[in-house]
Amino acid sequence: MFEGFVIEQVAAGDMTINVCRGGAGPPLLLLHGYPQTHVMWHRIAPALANQFTVVCPDLRGYGDSDKPPGVGDRSVYSKRAMALDQVRVMRHLGFERFAVAGHDRGARVALRLALDHPEAVSHLAILDIIPTRTIYETIDQQRATTVWRYFFLIQPYDLPERLIAADPRMYLRWTLREWCATPAGLDEQAITEYERCFDHATIHATCEDYRRDHRPPARPRRRLHSTRLSHAGALE
Repeated sequence: MFEGFVIEQVAAGDMTINVCRGGAGPPLLLLHGYPQTHVMWHRIAPALANQFTVVCPDLRGYGDSDKPPGVGDRSVYSKRAMALDQVRVMRHLGFERFAVAGHDRGARVALRLALDHPEAVSHLAILDIIPTRTIYETIDQQRATTVWRYFFLIQPYDLPERLIAADPRMYLRWTLREWCATPAGLDEQAITEYERCFDHATIHATCEDYRRDHRPPARPRRRLHSTRLSHAGALE
């Protein structure tokens, strides 16, 4: 996977972020979702590298990036903090302005990045999410049954951590299998890499990621405008 790409550890403030990058051309930042790592881009990143400098990091709390413990208000897992990590990564690589595409948790980070650092974002692609606030405001029994992780992972420390850690391989594979529309559509090598990274620190960090999103927004919604997009967000 990722032939021709390089892996490096980038200092992003007080965090160290694991980065896989390759290609040449305009910079493109790809942000993964839960419970994955940068490896989720392994099929598309090499193709994009024909036209772009592709940067695929592991988000804070995921993969081989730092996984600080969540304390207090869990601000270490706010999307604002996670977005700032990525701005610092891109600046370290020499990119002040770049395109960004995010999936799932990465899409929330991407949106926060565009809201906080609009001067840094040339293009924005938000994949496979609706605002967390909307989920909680419009939930019903049918929807709650299909998005049960929103309610499981936010339970008080350390109930979900202990339950997941009892059999993390089963939980991870169950999650991926439940979400995969095509049987056997996921590469076994990628799944093995997700398993390697799904340790106790990651389990805790990813729960904290969801717990932080559960907090009511401190400010009214803001709207992001450009000639290419308009999207309302309520992420912190």
